[in-house]
Amino acid sequence: MMPAMITVHHLERSRSQRVLWLLEELGLEYDVVLYKRDPETLLAPAELRAVHPLGKSPVLVDGDLTLAESGAILEYLVGRNGEGLAPARGTPEHLRYTYWMHYAEGSMMPLLVLKLVAERIRTSPVPFFVRPVTRTISKRLSTSFVDPQLNRHLDHVEGEMSGRSWFAGDSFSAADIQMSYPIEAADFRGVLGSRAQLGRFLTTIRARPAYQRALARGGPVNLGV
Repeated sequence: MMPAMITVHHLERSRSQRVLWLLEELGLEYDVVLYKRDPETLLAPAELRAVHPLGKSPVLVDGDLTLAESGAILEYLVGRNGEGLAPARGTPEHLRYTYWMHYAEGSMMPLLVLKLVAERIRTSPVPFFVRPVTRTISKRLSTSFVDPQLNRHLDHVEGEMSGRSWFAGDSFSAADIQMSYPIEAADFRGVLGSRAQLGRFLTTIRARPAYQRALARGGPVNLGV
């Protein structure tokens, strides 16, 4: 049997789970090279720099092509396989699709990263006489900026999903895969709240067979942002 042409360099508990999920939805063969996070820093290991100069995941290798950035990888795979998981170009649904493909990492994920940074500042081991300073910094960052902005964005996404089955419209698309990670991260961080539309979305995607197969290949999505 010939080896799969597509290889995904996959960091555990990370954004790259979305790439595995899309590949499963498309029914494509692929190999997974799994990397473990550093147990202390939770960052990607140095070995990933041999694959891509930034040492980040996901990285997709398809023949002579090496491609990073989850959104770019998803768009490449959709285009490579006949646009089957994207709405028709020139339609309102495609405009929504484009918006959510960029919004996930451009608007929502930076706030979730800041949320994590604030928590790390609060819990990092420091000399006792510095703790009041770090806790004050963490609290000010969270209460004055991160939490209000994150709630505004979550309310926006919740409102946009009202009356819709999927992010781009009535049909499942790669935009739903791209948006899944920030919503899962918000759920894991305990900030999703009682937003019913987003809760319904998570329940629906987690029941998809391709989502389950991706988890079996890449492991759970419950930590890294």
